[in-house]
Amino acid sequence: MTTAAQRETNPPPTQHGVTAPELTSSPQHTTTALELTSPAASLRGTTTVSERAVRRIAERATAEALPGRTARATATVRGGRAEVSLGVTLPYPAPLAEGARDVQRHVVDRTRELTGLDVPTAHVDVTALAPPTCSRTPVSPAEDTNSPTTARRWWSGRRTPVTLLTLLATVACGALALDLIQVHTAHRPAAAWRMSAVHWLSGHGPGDPAVVVAGALTGLLGVWMVVLALTPGLRHRSTVRTADGRVDAAVDRSAVESLVRDAVGDVPGLASVRVRARRRRITVRTRLAFGDRTIAHAAATTAARAAVTSCRLRREPRLRVTVTPDPVWQPPAPPTTPRVAKEVDQ
Repeated sequence: MTTAAQRETNPPPTQHGVTAPELTSSPQHTTTALELTSPAASLRGTTTVSERAVRRIAERATAEALPGRTARATATVRGGRAEVSLGVTLPYPAPLAEGARDVQRHVVDRTRELTGLDVPTAHVDVTALAPPTCSRTPVSPAEDTNSPTTARRWWSGRRTPVTLLTLLATVACGALALDLIQVHTAHRPAAAWRMSAVHWLSGHGPGDPAVVVAGALTGLLGVWMVVLALTPGLRHRSTVRTADGRVDAAVDRSAVESLVRDAVGDVPGLASVRVRARRRRITVRTRLAFGDRTIAHAAATTAARAAVTSCRLRREPRLRVTVTPDPVWQPPAPPTTPRVAKEVDQ
């Protein structure tokens, strides 16, 4: 019989009669294995994703899911797991459950993709509802057929004239009313200024020069008030076409002048550009430093017209472009044709 000690000393033969290699677990072999695996483990670093980074990524992902809207997010990181909470503003009217679910799914996927953390879910808190932003694409002036044919100018409130007139009328009427109340209730004599005015008017007739001048000034003041009431004002602004007929927009004419000046200034050969924009006409004056005058004039006209068209004014003004050569300008020399040598057979 073979004992257990003999089996350990004499290993069993293989099928081909060759003994199997001896397998031992000596301390020397164990130490060698640890020495081989320790350097590889020590070379591996540790990646830590902060809560601030996760929060910023979640906010950016929310902005991707809801364009044009901002969100506030909070994040908590524990080991390889992150918990995200969002406060968002959803468009209305729209299915709230579906919108919150889409935001939640997108934030979870993007946060998990960019951080490498396990994000089981995102808690979405709808803080407010807002109408959706206008998704209608701008149309070109040729396609804008709903715009009115006549320009609707903005009307000024005439705040300064109205304030001055109201203040003057309030002071005059208040002083007269106060004096009359004191005369009839307190039985006081009339004020000195009112008595002086009555005495002066009783001694001067309609033909007196002072009365004529005062009447002329009063008439001019009345005409000025009528003009202010009948004219719209705001002459430095021009209305523009909008995609929505309920929206009125205007642009300052100085901005139109700047756009035309920059567009014409990019034309090669033009040295200086002066632009004056009015309601019905835009005048462009420029000086030519070099190049052909006809070509420069055509290029400047095209650039100015493109700039004016891009402003989408309701009443497109007429364009007048003047190109004046500089004193040092010289017309370009005409192209010379190469001479062809002719061989003469003798």
